[in-house]
Amino acid sequence: MQQKLSTSELLHQLKNTIGEAHVLTDDVDTRLYRQGRRFGEGKVFAVVAPGNLLEQWQVLQLAVCADCIVIMQAANTGLTGGSTPYGEDYDRPVIIISTRRLAGVQVINDGKQVICLPGATLDTLERELLQYDREPHSVIGSSCIGASVLGGVCNNSGGALVRRGPAYTELALYAQVNAQGELKLINHLGVDLGSTPEEILKNLQQQNYQSQDIHDDQTRHASDHRYAHDVCQVDEATPARFNADPSRLFEASGSAGKVCVFAVRLDTFEKIKSQVFYIGSNSIDDLTEIRRYLLTDLARLPIAGEYIHRVAYDIGAKYGKDTFLFIEKFGTARVPKAFALKDKVDGYLERFGIRHLSDKVLQMVTAVLPNHLPERMNQFRDLYEHHLILRIEDQDVAQVKDFLSEYFAQHPQGSFFLCNADEGRKAFLHRFAVAGAAIRYRDTHRDEVEDIVALDIALRRNDREWLETLPQEMDQQILHKLYYGHFLCHVFHQDYIVKKGVDPLKMEHQMWALLDQRGAEYPAEHNVGHLYVAKPALKQHYQYLDPTNRFNVGIGHTSKLKYWK
Repeated sequence: MQQKLSTSELLHQLKNTIGEAHVLTDDVDTRLYRQGRRFGEGKVFAVVAPGNLLEQWQVLQLAVCADCIVIMQAANTGLTGGSTPYGEDYDRPVIIISTRRLAGVQVINDGKQVICLPGATLDTLERELLQYDREPHSVIGSSCIGASVLGGVCNNSGGALVRRGPAYTELALYAQVNAQGELKLINHLGVDLGSTPEEILKNLQQQNYQSQDIHDDQTRHASDHRYAHDVCQVDEATPARFNADPSRLFEASGSAGKVCVFAVRLDTFEKIKSQVFYIGSNSIDDLTEIRRYLLTDLARLPIAGEYIHRVAYDIGAKYGKDTFLFIEKFGTARVPKAFALKDKVDGYLERFGIRHLSDKVLQMVTAVLPNHLPERMNQFRDLYEHHLILRIEDQDVAQVKDFLSEYFAQHPQGSFFLCNADEGRKAFLHRFAVAGAAIRYRDTHRDEVEDIVALDIALRRNDREWLETLPQEMDQQILHKLYYGHFLCHVFHQDYIVKKGVDPLKMEHQMWALLDQRGAEYPAEHNVGHLYVAKPALKQHYQYLDPTNRFNVGIGHTSKLKYWK
């Protein structure tokens, strides 16, 4: 492998290495992998799915030897095209390495930590930790749609759980191509696994190590230890967290696929008994005062706090209903397979010029099904424009209830109720079904919708005007505005369903200008993908990790050319 491989030789060796069935080249077969969930698609030379860590290393060696661009892809649940190709203007062949077959969770340190392999999902990790009465970094949000653990770490995801912050670790095993073009395996897991790449990867795959081989380096952390303090600083004129925060970019963390990650080591968290409050108001000031109280006067931080605007509530109730009901019936583990099946059906129908039929059929079916949301939630929908869902630790419930009772006695434009277990579960599930509802609306209203402008923003911690007012000329170009997000840290997802004939890219750039004026950062927790521009600190991180520009090239509107030319 000293001389460069031709593409025909590369294809032959890939098939010999991992098996012909796991090397995909036909457009129909690669469709699921080369299209983003919401945004972006492009051409690929091949999609390969290694079956173990050593095969992943061997595939990577072949790709480097053939001078290919490598895109690492886990669950492909991102919303910005951050793990898919974009366009056809690459200067080298593009290979997607899918890690779906590389599932694996290794529980260490009596359940207090885990080592996750590339294909491990949040759902699997959550179930694996049940016997230890512990939880992973995320148990809501992405875990509902089959996201991978490594994807969360690499893409700065997470943060819905207020005490834990963004997915983060300083302990990882990853491969990097250095400035000389040499492929190197770097073991910063804090586990003695051997000296050669082959030995290290085989021992990790087979969990061939003992407790004495695991080291606790006090200078390296397996979670974000600063976030709980940062989010409470409600008078600071900067966001609590955002994608390009230099203090939270470390090797694999925030790498966005600019290295090839084989494993990450992460902290787990003790399960805490909690209850859910549902709050409604017609004034954003009410929610602001509640937020400030919870983050400054409560002895322990809330577990979660999610915001939904009434329009997002309605769109989610109608166009996220099938997602909600599917998870209710089958759980989150089967969601990825359901998406894959739907994609295959859509791909087959599109060959005959039939687009979005599956979405329309699903909407017809769910429309005749009974209302799936709790009655008290629907009553609040009719009464109040703004909704806040709070998960509070049991021992703090009485204090929060007293505060809310006293507050709304003086501010009658809002109210609250303490959910029973079923209402609380459904409230949070509805909030995360909202996230995909705009896509369904677009795909079933193509005659009136041009596209979606989807923003993921972090507002200043002291921002009291967190609900935007758009200029009239922009507002008139939008059919629906969906506002929802992680309220306590002021991270919001804003989806704009744009009218037919409007240029979505132009509108997005206008939105960016407005956000800059407000001191916001964006994206807040998603990979920049091919949607956002990587800010200087993030671009510098990418160039440091990938000096030859081999991995996931072009993200953040950076160069697609070799050596960043």
